[in-house]
Amino acid sequence: MALVEREEVLASLEDMLADAVTGRGKIAIVGGPVATGKTALLNTLVEDALEHGALPLTATCSQSESGLALAVLSQILHNAPLTPEEEERTRNLLREGARCAMSADPLADYVDQVDAHIVHALCMVLLELAERHPLMIVVDDIQHADRASQLCLAYLARRLRFAHILAIFSQSEETWNAPSLFQTELLRQPHCRRLPLSALSREGVEIMAADIVGDDVARRFAADWHAVSGGNPLLVGALIEDHLAAADAGGAPAPSETDAAIDEIVTGDAYRQAVQSCLRRGHPLAARVARGLAVAGDPGHLDRLLDLDAGVVVQALNALHNAGLVGADLHLRHPQARAAVLADLDRHERTDLHRRAAELAYGQGAPAAVIAEHLLAAQHNGGPWAVPILEEAARQALSEGRVEPAVDYLRLADGACTDDQRRATIKTTLVRAEWRLNPSAPAAHLDELTDAMHRGHLRGSDAVVLAKALLWHGRFDDARDVLDHLGRIGSIMDAETVAEIRAARPWLRCSYTPFLAHLPRVTDMSTQAPPSAPVIGRLEAATALASVLTKGPHPQTLADVERILRSSRLDDMSMDAVECALLALIYGERPDLAAPWCDLFFEEAASRRAPSRQARLAALRAEISLRQGDLEGAEGLAQTAVRLIPPTSWGVAVGAPLSVLLTAVTAMGRLDEAVQLVNQPVPEAMLQTRYGLHYLNARGRYHLATGDLGMALRDFQTCGELMGSWSLDSPGLVSWRTGAAEALIGMGRAERARPLLDEHVARCAPGPVRARGTGLRLTAAASEPRQRPPLLRRAADMLQASGDQYELARALADLADAYQAVGELRRARTVARQAQRIAEECEAIPLVNALTQGSPGQPAEPPRTESGPSTLSEAERRVAALAAVGYTNREIADKLYITVSTVEQHLTRIYRKLNVTRRSDLPASLEFSTSA
Repeated sequence: MALVEREEVLASLEDMLADAVTGRGKIAIVGGPVATGKTALLNTLVEDALEHGALPLTATCSQSESGLALAVLSQILHNAPLTPEEEERTRNLLREGARCAMSADPLADYVDQVDAHIVHALCMVLLELAERHPLMIVVDDIQHADRASQLCLAYLARRLRFAHILAIFSQSEETWNAPSLFQTELLRQPHCRRLPLSALSREGVEIMAADIVGDDVARRFAADWHAVSGGNPLLVGALIEDHLAAADAGGAPAPSETDAAIDEIVTGDAYRQAVQSCLRRGHPLAARVARGLAVAGDPGHLDRLLDLDAGVVVQALNALHNAGLVGADLHLRHPQARAAVLADLDRHERTDLHRRAAELAYGQGAPAAVIAEHLLAAQHNGGPWAVPILEEAARQALSEGRVEPAVDYLRLADGACTDDQRRATIKTTLVRAEWRLNPSAPAAHLDELTDAMHRGHLRGSDAVVLAKALLWHGRFDDARDVLDHLGRIGSIMDAETVAEIRAARPWLRCSYTPFLAHLPRVTDMSTQAPPSAPVIGRLEAATALASVLTKGPHPQTLADVERILRSSRLDDMSMDAVECALLALIYGERPDLAAPWCDLFFEEAASRRAPSRQARLAALRAEISLRQGDLEGAEGLAQTAVRLIPPTSWGVAVGAPLSVLLTAVTAMGRLDEAVQLVNQPVPEAMLQTRYGLHYLNARGRYHLATGDLGMALRDFQTCGELMGSWSLDSPGLVSWRTGAAEALIGMGRAERARPLLDEHVARCAPGPVRARGTGLRLTAAASEPRQRPPLLRRAADMLQASGDQYELARALADLADAYQAVGELRRARTVARQAQRIAEECEAIPLVNALTQGSPGQPAEPPRTESGPSTLSEAERRVAALAAVGYTNREIADKLYITVSTVEQHLTRIYRKLNVTRRSDLPASLEFSTSA
């Protein structure tokens, strides 16, 4: 219905009022669905009544007051301008009438509620008053009026045809029952007219909105507002209010071109409150059906859910449709309408409805996810019948990357399961799922699973998962116990357990070598079924990593690794496979191949909302960046890793991000931050793992930078002893010999360093690899001056080919020093400038300072006199470009994966190079690729 039709209804009422003023009494019934503007329309007429020569007497009915006899008639008479005598007589009549009504049979017809003499006397009060003042009697929501008042008003209606009275009754027109006797009585009168109001059309919504938000906005949003509200004026007004609030806050959306964007229309508190108001003002059964619809999400079988007659449900849905809450498909029109209905439910009722909905859905064979969601909303595990349903829903959620609901389903299944062995399996799956969110979360289940293992309720494959979790948390005694238990079950292992043990062997070999002896050998055991694809993936990836660390990076092995990565996705079981495959490339001296794969899986982990996996991948990516000489990037990624998972949740694996952080900030000269990292407590058990090797190497590098050569040598030698005892003495893993040699050379013991370096180079993979380049650089440092240039040239060529810019800068700096020592000054200056440029790109401040200022034995580089953007390093250019367009230091740090301290240091150098003093002076022409 267009808004102009409302004006026609108002005009009809004004005409009827004009007739009543002249003594031709009228009755009007204004009907329509709940909240379609009936009250607003009557209020408009009441406000203008006096201008039309009539005295308005009003009453508002309420369902809560429908049992108070003559309550509505009392409202009408309360404000009537009666004489004192009339007031006294009226009070007595109302009191006596109420007494009669209360003593009457509640099942009797309403005509028997009050004595006829009292009814006549009360009506005569109004008829006599109308002789003095034409009256407009307005009763809103007459369907809620008490029966005694309805009796009196029906009596009055039959006698006002020639009175100066216009009686207007509004009512919500529903289809629950046949018309009431009161309504039938009124419609029989020849001077009664029914004036229906319906919902606004799209054009009506536009007209209504134009008065508030203007023609342009109204025209753009009218279709969407109509679709969400069904034309209900109350809902339309609420949507407009929410739109204005969002516009004030800068969050109003663009208009949609199709109904597909209906969920994106701004809906806020006003809309939700309007939905609740519609339900409260409507029939109680309509509200009940709306609640059932909000819980079930679908109109099917609402009669069984709510224990109502199917016909009643149909009537309620029609009423909700007429009120604009339900669309033609009998679904609530907007998700926020559903949220508003659910918010109006008390906890007990919501829980009961979801429980019944779950049981009903189960009986109908609904999808597991639907049943599980109802059980979750009810916080009800459903009992044994629900266990397989919840398990299936959890598996599906995990495969779709919805980890949080999967964890919730598994917790319910754990509470519902009465079979100890199955419960242990559920608990193991829960450990895996919680691990994706936070590795510390499953710690609460480890003791229970260990106990289940001892009682014989834990499957062998689940025991492998338990052992891995215990190892991560540094609970090594418990982990040995679990691994030994696997050996004790021996011949009763199933095929799945055999496959898991085979996959765990190379994994332990590479990361937790001391525990390999506790894992039983199953090579000769036959299996009745082939292992699953995830298990095969883990086995192949871990085997490839073990091969790289023990035999070197054979080209075929690296090709197999890329094949594994191409077939891997971060589903429930493959993170270990992805991690091992990436490590095989990293330790195989191919960080260039590992980087794009790591980025790809990091994005997948982010899309699957798996912060634990994101953190582990960030730590791997940080190691890659470190091996490429990107100190700033390595630091930022390592910071991301410990931000996604706090250090306390990393367990012994904290050595991975911590070692990268320590190495990067040390190389960048930020020793105040480095010492804090060195002093940070780490699990003592970490030194029995691969992560401890990285940590010892990083700490040794820190001691080298601070001049504590003895401590540095001890860390490198400890690292070497562990690697040797584990048969993992691979330079691609940790180049401990180069660190030890650098400490010895610094101590003046070059003769002891040379055998270490020869052994290091001999163990390096063939070709221009990073480890061979660093070995040759230090071999030159331990050689005679005239032997150094050719060695350093070869080292620089290898490091350039390997992609490690930081080590390349170090090699070039040493080469410049070597040229200086043999008198080739021109070459020395040229190479020093090249080294300085690369060192600046790497943010290696100590190396930059040494090259710029001239350290002993190195060529002095005159201070730069040129200025301008061309003098900025690439890292400085990135920071300057963001600062110039208004990014804060914190925003720049987050965007570039660096610390705020690094940003501040960059800006200090940028201001000096560009000869400016504040951020606003930076040139806006600076550009860089934000996708880098």
